[in-house]
Amino acid sequence: MTAPTPDELFFTRAGLDPKRVESIVGDALHGADDGELFLEYAQSESFAFDDGRLKSASFDTSQGFGLRAVSGEQTGYAHASELSEAAIRRAATTVRAVRAGHGGVMAEGPQGTNRHLYTDTNPLGEVPFETKTKLLQDIDAYLRAKDPRVRQVSASLAGSWQAIKIIRADGHAVQDIRPLVRLNVSVVVGDGDKQESGSHGAGGRSGYAAWIHPDAWHQGADEALRQALVNLDAQPAPAGEMTVVLGPGWPGILLHEAIGHGLEGDFNRKQTSVFSGLMGQRVAAKGVTVVDDGTIMDRRGSLTVDDEGTPTQRTVLIEDGILTGYLQDRLNARLMGVKPTGNGRRQSFAHMPMPRMTNTVMAAGDRDPEEILRGVDKGLYAVNFGGGQVDITSGKFVFTCTEAYRIENGKIGPAVKGATLIGAGAEVLKKVSAIGNDMRLDPGVGTCGKNGQGVPVGVGQPTLKLDGLTVGGTAA
Repeated sequence: MTAPTPDELFFTRAGLDPKRVESIVGDALHGADDGELFLEYAQSESFAFDDGRLKSASFDTSQGFGLRAVSGEQTGYAHASELSEAAIRRAATTVRAVRAGHGGVMAEGPQGTNRHLYTDTNPLGEVPFETKTKLLQDIDAYLRAKDPRVRQVSASLAGSWQAIKIIRADGHAVQDIRPLVRLNVSVVVGDGDKQESGSHGAGGRSGYAAWIHPDAWHQGADEALRQALVNLDAQPAPAGEMTVVLGPGWPGILLHEAIGHGLEGDFNRKQTSVFSGLMGQRVAAKGVTVVDDGTIMDRRGSLTVDDEGTPTQRTVLIEDGILTGYLQDRLNARLMGVKPTGNGRRQSFAHMPMPRMTNTVMAAGDRDPEEILRGVDKGLYAVNFGGGQVDITSGKFVFTCTEAYRIENGKIGPAVKGATLIGAGAEVLKKVSAIGNDMRLDPGVGTCGKNGQGVPVGVGQPTLKLDGLTVGGTAA
């Protein structure tokens, strides 16, 4: 089912007159340095199955606009959930205050693009309600029949689509329709008084079809069960400074949190990042190349255009260990004298855009992953991560491993639980001593928080060997 176009939603259905809206925006932003009207219509639904029954089902529709005027470093922003000419005029009166006494020249708008990175499908209308709820029932029955140690199954399915239209002072307009789906499975297994859990999630910018196919959900359910059973037999984790090998894919969340935020333009313009003033200098070991790529087809963090209308791109942040770039929205790019990178993102019409990551990835190296493990006499092999704490500006982090193993004499040893990785992002990059040839993207579950806003993101990395990382554990 194809979603309505932004013009149908905002002009035909909402009754806005495009010429009058353009005139209001042009007048509101006259004399400002930058700004735009951001129109949004979004629908979302979610289903949760727990303890053998459908626990919740929800559906939500939201719409609104945000009008922004930028003068120097000052920003005026007004938003409303009412899509009407009167509401936009009231917002225009508010944002004009920021340019009082300011005689700016409106910045040149983003260049257009004919590229489209995902389908216009509305996932919410793609399959019937009964099919979605039956999927969750089937996952529950499948896992309970798979192993008698399964004590609880939780599964959830969520889908959304967002239509946006961005109108600038000169009448230039950009629009996009963004689908997003996600399937999550969590399993609790037990043996006597001992219980452990495992989980797996997957998703992307597509319809439901790819994720409700039996091959897809069987794989996800099996992975959640495998993790739970591994944890059931896990030993207490060792503690101390040791060699740590990170697995490919989702462990890239450490790269995202501990390093990626420090490479966002606003922190570097304000000189609050550990990477501030280090452009062109070595910040990582040789061979380390980190990119932010919003152009990967169908990925959770990808966008055809960002929330200011700038086409996303592949931005090289660190190349062979040398800092080469920051992530920029329009405001920070202008103030730093560089070009926007297509990383201006906002949670919704009620939020102002700021520099955010899309899909942040470390490029593959040339080492065989098994060879990397064989080169470690004693250490930790971390495959999956859960929660953690990160100081965005310093990069200091504490991450909890949800699946990890001892490395003994170059081989993967017994599973351990309770392991945490402790360090600082800028230092971790310098501890990389081997990079695998197996770069993998995460399955599509990342959500990034910054200044109270959450946006979908992706991560990825190959197998990495880190020398001398601090591990917190519970083993005596």
